Amino acid sequence: MKMYLKNNKGIAGLDANKIIDKAKRAAIEFRKLDQKQTDRIVKAVYHVGYNNRVSLAKMAFEETKLGVWQDKVEKNVIATRFVYENIKNLKTVGIISEDVENNIVEIAQPIGPIFAVTPVTNPTSTVLFKILIALKTRNPIIIRPHGAAKKCSIKASQICYEAALKEGAPKDCIQWIRRSTISQTLDFMSHKKTALILATGSVSLVKAAYCSGNPAIGIGPGNVPVYIGKSANVPFAVEQIFLSKTFDNGTVCASEQAVITRKIRAKEVIKEFKKYKAYFLSEEEIKRLESVAYNKAEKVMNIEVIGQPAPVIAKMANIDVHPETTILIAILKEVGLQSPLSLEILAPILAFYIVDDFKQAIEMCQEINSHGGLGHTVSIFSQNEEKIKYFASVLNAGRILVNTPSSQGALGGTYNSLQPSLTLGCGTGGNNITTDNISAKHLLNIQRIAKRKVSDCLNCSYIQYLDENKDAKILEKECKKCQYWIRKN
Repeated sequence: MKMYLKNNKGIAGLDANKIIDKAKRAAIEFRKLDQKQTDRIVKAVYHVGYNNRVSLAKMAFEETKLGVWQDKVEKNVIATRFVYENIKNLKTVGIISEDVENNIVEIAQPIGPIFAVTPVTNPTSTVLFKILIALKTRNPIIIRPHGAAKKCSIKASQICYEAALKEGAPKDCIQWIRRSTISQTLDFMSHKKTALILATGSVSLVKAAYCSGNPAIGIGPGNVPVYIGKSANVPFAVEQIFLSKTFDNGTVCASEQAVITRKIRAKEVIKEFKKYKAYFLSEEEIKRLESVAYNKAEKVMNIEVIGQPAPVIAKMANIDVHPETTILIAILKEVGLQSPLSLEILAPILAFYIVDDFKQAIEMCQEINSHGGLGHTVSIFSQNEEKIKYFASVLNAGRILVNTPSSQGALGGTYNSLQPSLTLGCGTGGNNITTDNISAKHLLNIQRIAKRKVSDCLNCSYIQYLDENKDAKILEKECKKCQYWIRKN
């Protein structure tokens, strides 16, 4: 997988060496900025991204034909206003903390050129988000947009770049690639001057980033189970799941993929879903939908259904539904490739499981979670704190969402206080380095000045440190805490 660049201009006249060299020069200039200058740039870019949230959302929808443009506006709001409010007071330049007690000083340093891959499902919002956190940490960024979302992604990059330059940002601090082959993308990833890869996209693309030989932050798939518990408010739970699963037609990787409910609540849950115009498929219709929604040979969802409305998907499978149908629901018994609707499909399609008790519900959630969703997100609707804690303790997920729509809840900042982000880490379960919602703090190198301690006080065990301006050979001194003499070192 590792490839080094020589003179790679390719079919599009792309010179990757030149692009990365420009980013490297921008990185040098970025280091000269102080915190105030940096924050002024970030604020300007936030404003221009936020002010263009509607036009960018419409542009993304028109180009990709995925999702709902109004929901893409909300994604752009999260990526700009919510992210900005979260990071605006974060120290990212110079000394960021001083631990007087332990005599440790932390200094933030930028990491260098970032190569950012962005997806077709959340194109403009991911571009805005990654640019904001890169500029906040004084790192130049190169945007490689998805081929089906080039125009809107590049437009988002351009308006951010223009705003940044007006406030004194270095030339070429934001760059974008209009067209690149797979080989060229791999070359950018493995280039010796690339400091970090921020990869959001397909499983194979994220895997390539991790195999590049350079540091990478990627995400894993999110086959999200949601459990409606015995103590849950069923009408509320169904409403929240509906709001989430129809949000941008299910294109958020944290959207619910399977509902698990106990037999004693099943009829009520089904009744509530039908109120929201969900359509429950027959066994024969499930079989027809499987081949339309999922590619068994490639073991991936079919791209044709991603972000499409339920009636459009139904028509693809020759299933007759009402034009106002919102979600297609398949009552299933198995999980896995033999039952492909149980796997991650970024569309308004839900698997539905009926179980006998809490133990069976947990086992079902674990099985769904293990089929392409480890480390990502799980959801529970319950009023029982003990059950909620147990649910969290036995499921492998970075985000355990409680009584919350999963799509919006996982992105953070709206329904909870999770860090707002368009890149959701999945930890070791998803072969990622962290379970965090990725943000500016992940794009810094932190230096630590650690001064030598003299000894512990014999009387109170208080740790002593040598003063900067005194002889390092002092062997004894009075304890600052209790005035007792420390032992000789």
